Amino acid sequence: MGTIICLGIALSAGNALAINRYNVTTLNCEEARQILRDQGAAIFRHPSKRVSGMTLYDRYVRNSQSCGYDEYAERAVVPTKDNLRCPVLNCQPLSNLDGNWPNFIPHYSL
Repeated sequence: MGTIICLGIALSAGNALAINRYNVTTLNCEEARQILRDQGAAIFRHPSKRVSGMTLYDRYVRNSQSCGYDEYAERAVVPTKDNLRCPVLNCQPLSNLDGNWPNFIPHYSL
């Protein structure tokens, strides 16, 4: 019985951890931002401009609530079909705030 309960918990947790992946260069900027607003987080991938054949990817979020307890949502940009510098957010460690935290943590949101 205990094994069945643990298996059920593990299966339901797997769905909660699922994250969609998108080739961001096929999306308009507003489409990419709407995905983050609707889903909370997504993996965006795009080709590197510096290294031929290399694909870059990262997790982008709606706001800090989609980050870990020791992270915050910071401004970032991704290249979309219509905007090479589409404004989005991604999680950064609190230690990047150069000693300003916990006094000041940005609360950006899309």
